[in-house]
Amino acid sequence: MNKFLCCTLVLLDISVGWTIQADSPPKYTHYDPGTSRQLLCDQCPPGSYVKKHCTASSPTQCAPCPDQYYAEEWNSNDECQYCSTVCKELQFVKQECTSRQNRLCECVEGRYLELEFCLKHTECPPGFGVAQPGTPESDTVCKRCPEGFFSNETSSTAACLKHRNCSALGLKIALKGNAVRDNICQENADAGFPQKCGIDVTLCEEALFRFAVPTQLTPNWLNILADSLPGTKVSTENLERIKSRHGSQEQTFQLLKLWKQQNKEQDMGKKIIQELDLCENSVLKHIGHLNLTFEHLNTLMTSLPGKKVGKEDIEHTMKLCQPAEQVLKLLSLWRMKNGDQDTIKGLTYGLKHLKTYHFPKRTIQSLKKMTKFLHRFAMYRLHQKRFLEMIGNHIKAVKVRHV
Repeated sequence: MNKFLCCTLVLLDISVGWTIQADSPPKYTHYDPGTSRQLLCDQCPPGSYVKKHCTASSPTQCAPCPDQYYAEEWNSNDECQYCSTVCKELQFVKQECTSRQNRLCECVEGRYLELEFCLKHTECPPGFGVAQPGTPESDTVCKRCPEGFFSNETSSTAACLKHRNCSALGLKIALKGNAVRDNICQENADAGFPQKCGIDVTLCEEALFRFAVPTQLTPNWLNILADSLPGTKVSTENLERIKSRHGSQEQTFQLLKLWKQQNKEQDMGKKIIQELDLCENSVLKHIGHLNLTFEHLNTLMTSLPGKKVGKEDIEHTMKLCQPAEQVLKLLSLWRMKNGDQDTIKGLTYGLKHLKTYHFPKRTIQSLKKMTKFLHRFAMYRLHQKRFLEMIGNHIKAVKVRHV
């Protein structure tokens, strides 16, 4: 009884494939020598073979393929096919032998099968790029680099690269590229970009100057402030130049910076510069050794609110500025792009969101320390100085007169 049940389960297992695929299995013709009749017998499903042909009174009997044998399709064979013994040279086993599938071999990476041999993928020469990468079954397809693209290497994987856009980087083309060479860029004095890093207003200067800027600017505010400043006055010509080049709040920053430079030899100017130098040295201690990559800088700029500093600005900044200055320059660009918004407030907002970008923790901690320093220490020390007291008194007097 147990033997009968076991055989029944084996046959059910073999027949499950054709039961799912169709209502009835495929047929084959068989001549029955006992009755001299031609019969239409059921084929055996994949993974099995015909153990006994059908008769007029009994159906086809199927048996599973033995170990190391297989049958991929419905069949009427008296035995299964033998699996390949080993894979050829420079091949590896992709699929082991099963009752329904032969052992599958594939060429190792970098090679493809051609006439039973695994040949190395073709490498595209300079001037050509990979249009279609090679596969284990096919060779690399190379294509000549079109206009505006180049390839300067021999490779089976590299596609043609687009020529560098010099103008987008604020540069000009020194040597035009071709199919095997990139554009060579050089500084462009007429491009409108400063040829040095040139941070217009540092974070410490912003912290100092913002104290002198009222919440709501009155008409002709810049002229009033310029007249109120002690020491050497900023000329009318420079004042008009500042007005034509900068937004309202930035005008105040640029005026105070120019005034500071013009008065740097006076006792008051020397004290201001000394205090700002101390402040800026402390800022650089926090960010001077970060050595951020383009991806890091782009992520930092993306995290800030408002209008974004573009990738081209980041590339240009990395070219002109030392690593310790890059963050400061980009923060200065962000402030000007966003209507002279408070940089420290913007950075504080961005730092809250950087954790979701998998940004380096050490960098986040350094930037947080820098913002705390500017909030707690720099402003306290700067506010105690005669400069702020003097400017503050002048501004208060001017405000009273114009209320």
